[in-house]
Amino acid sequence: MSEQKPLLHNYFRSSTSIRLRAALNYKGFDYDYVAHNLRTNENFKPEYLAKNPAGLVPALELVDGTVLTQSLAIIEWLEETHPNPPLLPLDPVGRAQVRAMAYMIACEIHPLNNLRVLDQVRSYGQDEEGVTAWFHKWVHTTFTPLEQMLATSPNTGKYCYGDTPTMADVCLFAQMFNNQRFKVDTSAYPTLERIFAALNQLESFQQAAPAKQPDAVA
Repeated sequence: MSEQKPLLHNYFRSSTSIRLRAALNYKGFDYDYVAHNLRTNENFKPEYLAKNPAGLVPALELVDGTVLTQSLAIIEWLEETHPNPPLLPLDPVGRAQVRAMAYMIACEIHPLNNLRVLDQVRSYGQDEEGVTAWFHKWVHTTFTPLEQMLATSPNTGKYCYGDTPTMADVCLFAQMFNNQRFKVDTSAYPTLERIFAALNQLESFQQAAPAKQPDAVA
């Protein structure tokens, strides 16, 4: 009998799912993939709502049946239970700085640009051009200061903080895929583009990409 594994409930192109997959892969955390198609509301089926009443992805269902929700909370749990390789610096100031960059993406861009918000924007009569303009605005609003922070910080290395990936990097990695899907011009952010390219060289991050998932579609 094969060993039971935790279940990762997610969707191939959900940026929160991408960031969590990158973190899990980087830590070498083994899981079984469970897909929920957000476009067809599979995440609102009763069996999933019984596990996660919010109906959001990702969720990590542990072997004992415990269900963890919210990608950053799961990443924090992962950091505490599987500390190596670390996704946060050792010093408190460095940890705060990494969290701040991660939150800029996860708490300022994503909540305004996720699927249910974009669908709500459509419900107000916006066509796809208007929805795209909305998406672009909130990316640029946060990427502009983030680029400045990273371009001028002595702590910026190969990645957002030093020469090993952090929580900030998994968030950036995921956001860049959404940017590509909505054709956001990121040429004004050379530091962010450079870091994304470096992350794309890592096997653990490559395997987290949307196109590599079993539920990926064109």
